[in-house]
Amino acid sequence: MKLFQQFGLLLFCIALLIFTAMLGIGTVELTESNISVEDSYHQSEILKIAAQEGLLNSPKSGIAFITQYNRVISKASDALAEKAKTGLPDGVQIWDYTIADWRAKNYVATAVTQGSSGPVKENPLLFLFLTFGLAIIGGLLFILPKFNEAEGIKNNGIYQDSLTRGMGLSMRYIYLLGTIIAVIVYGFFKLQDFFWPLVTVILGLVISYFVFFRQHSKDNNPQRSASPVHTGWLGVIAGTYMLGFYILLYWAPAYINNWITMVNPVSEMLSGNPASQWFLYGLMYTCIVIVMGVRMLTKYQHNTYQKVRTASVMFFQTAFAFLIPEILVRLNKPWYDFKNFWPLDYDFFYKYNIDELTSSGSLGLFMLIWGIIAIIIGIPLMTYFMGKRWYCSWVCGCGGLAETLGDPWRQLSDKSMRAWKYERFIIHGVLAFAIVMTLMVLYYYFTGNSSILGLNIEGVKSWYGFFIGAGFSGVVGTGFYPLMGNRMWCRFGCPLAAYLGLIQKFKSRFRITTNGGQCISCGNCSTYCEMGIDVRSYAQKGQDIVRSSCVGCGVCSAVCPRGVLRLENASGDIAERTDFLRTIHITEDEIKILS
Repeated sequence: MKLFQQFGLLLFCIALLIFTAMLGIGTVELTESNISVEDSYHQSEILKIAAQEGLLNSPKSGIAFITQYNRVISKASDALAEKAKTGLPDGVQIWDYTIADWRAKNYVATAVTQGSSGPVKENPLLFLFLTFGLAIIGGLLFILPKFNEAEGIKNNGIYQDSLTRGMGLSMRYIYLLGTIIAVIVYGFFKLQDFFWPLVTVILGLVISYFVFFRQHSKDNNPQRSASPVHTGWLGVIAGTYMLGFYILLYWAPAYINNWITMVNPVSEMLSGNPASQWFLYGLMYTCIVIVMGVRMLTKYQHNTYQKVRTASVMFFQTAFAFLIPEILVRLNKPWYDFKNFWPLDYDFFYKYNIDELTSSGSLGLFMLIWGIIAIIIGIPLMTYFMGKRWYCSWVCGCGGLAETLGDPWRQLSDKSMRAWKYERFIIHGVLAFAIVMTLMVLYYYFTGNSSILGLNIEGVKSWYGFFIGAGFSGVVGTGFYPLMGNRMWCRFGCPLAAYLGLIQKFKSRFRITTNGGQCISCGNCSTYCEMGIDVRSYAQKGQDIVRSSCVGCGVCSAVCPRGVLRLENASGDIAERTDFLRTIHITEDEIKILS
């Protein structure tokens, strides 16, 4: 069995090396026939400068081509801006005459797609097998022998393994702060707008002031149930690779053209359309959830709840998030994920989405009504009966990836009081931002006014999509799995989790009950809590756990050797059950639970 696992690990490493090397395979050539731009004045200027720069009809490597073509488009835009000083064509505005950044990005991606050549374009299915295929086979060969292991949870040296140890305190500060600053600075240059990056920095400083000083947590150092003495460098390398992947996926898709080309046959088979970076991501996401879901089944094979829950997230990701939306496109219907709700689906009320749904017949209208009813009635009702676990741990794609791919790093979540204070400020701040932005876009939809109270609505949308939708949920939220735990986004950023958490905290029947008399303080529950809850402290007090952040994954219960923790739905003492410290008094005559 050990040999099978080693062979599987070798196959996975080979697949990862090929996948990475594909970024530099092949060439790209710009010709008059494959350039594709929206306006003739853009095309003529780009062609003229491309010829001057020696880029026209000159095959180059993908990275070299993208660098040079970006420079060509920038010069073309400057030249058009100079021409605009002497007059604009009839009916053309200055922002259309010059080449905006978003349009330049599309021009580069289109040129790379149409002008590329090489082994990947000629043999996409071969490279699909050498990457996706070998990775899946290798992963399964490594995982499946685990079904023969003894059932039950074992720590297995998670704080000694370089891949799962996490980061030391100083390294964590440097890495996290550096990433956040880099994203904000990049957003400033990308969106050409200093206002929202400045607001973000100010809010971050205000939150830090409240957490460190106003709430007297200056000396409350972040800690986990067991902190590493040394940083796990394999984990840092894995996290850095994931960060790089998300940066390319969101903000530089032209560089991953070979990856997109490789999955073209699958996209054309499902939807009839060429692949995009989002199809690549969806396919990869689904494959990871399935393979790592199998790993979850091996690890928690002693627990029926965990097996059913894992099967659920595998099903919803494969069917609802991936296959059904692609089939809808095949049928000329809008792409729609029926399990993705506002405010997580922050563009649900955008004008383009409402127009697309309302113009798509009865099915599109049903999608719109479904989303609205779910927000107002369905989500609160389900959360009342079952807590936020019905969504965050059984249905959500973000939660599905966190529970499968992120499971090896669940122990890295910060359990300190300071982290909890940051969590409360940030996640509810994101929810407030999502609500305000949605009200603004609805105002624009019904009135046609593109600004309100001096704020440009498009600017608000752009910054939310960039910083929250891409930077927070993708780059930091997923890229930091091996560095700071698997639920960074769910815990600190997801606005839907905040909405569900408020209902769970005050109006839900769900609770995790404890029997403090049986707790032996082993700490397994706190170690495995991915949401940063010190479960052991609740168990030692015999206090129910109803923290709004709890996603009800039930792993704390699954790893408890004494059966102290139970997931329950009950209707009594909803309002006061977190307010009292319960103690058990045992006498010869009776047993009392006192508050």
